[in-house]
Amino acid sequence: MSDVRAFDVASPKRTKEIIQKHGFTLKKSLGQNFLTDANILHNIASAAKLDPSKGALEIGPGIGALTQQLAKAAGKVVAVEIDGRLLPILKETLEPYPHASVVHGDVLKLDLGKLWHDHFAGCSGVSVVANLPYYVTTPIIMKLLEEKLPLEHIVVMIQREVADRMSAKPGGKEYGSLSIAVQYYAVPDIVTIVPPTVFIPQPNVDSAVIRLKLREAPPVRVEDEGFFFEVVHACFAQRRKTLSNNLLAGLFGKPEKPAMEAILAECGIDPSRRGETLSISEYASLANAIWLYRKQFR
Repeated sequence: MSDVRAFDVASPKRTKEIIQKHGFTLKKSLGQNFLTDANILHNIASAAKLDPSKGALEIGPGIGALTQQLAKAAGKVVAVEIDGRLLPILKETLEPYPHASVVHGDVLKLDLGKLWHDHFAGCSGVSVVANLPYYVTTPIIMKLLEEKLPLEHIVVMIQREVADRMSAKPGGKEYGSLSIAVQYYAVPDIVTIVPPTVFIPQPNVDSAVIRLKLREAPPVRVEDEGFFFEVVHACFAQRRKTLSNNLLAGLFGKPEKPAMEAILAECGIDPSRRGETLSISEYASLANAIWLYRKQFR
């Protein structure tokens, strides 16, 4: 184990040495902020509850600091890296871990079903564990959720503000369509808050580690999943406006106002409420009622 630990890159000194050795320059456009705190990296890996029978998919491994921690816990690790300049660095830092491999590509364009089949076929469970670039956090997480991959957990370091939105409850300013989308597929839990000082370079905001435990089934029944999210987005189109106004603008025309008011009454929802006050179950009831109305009268 001592030989393996000698390869660990989780410190500011080792990170700077590796960057300088390879003449690597960080690209702001790729959101490259390398985490250098070994304890935080260990906590991220631990939050995924990995063991040698399980696999881990990492997105954006950087120079491999988190990848190393994952490889110590999991039986199979696959890291997807978009920046080809990092491939020789990863080959070096992951040398002690033959069960860790790197895929060069953009995770938003990859066929993740094929990746699962090719790399994780023998694993008892797979989790995504990553320090995600801020600028693509939401698209990546939504792709992972919407593709309904056989995941146990998604454990990611993201901007604290986004983590707060994902885990928000109805009634607060953080609660919105992202809260509902994430909580439809998973149970969110903020593991820890991370200050900017443990990154190279330092970001301008706090980060958070959030764990999403994937649900076996959604918490509500909806007639049409796509339409459910269409209703949610319509109700948050202009946060200052009432449900009635947002629904009229986004899903109903003025001639259908009486029908809309009847649907809201049927669901027990006051039309003067705003989108951030509705629970996910209220949204499900509302979406189902509008869907049935459309099926009957349109």
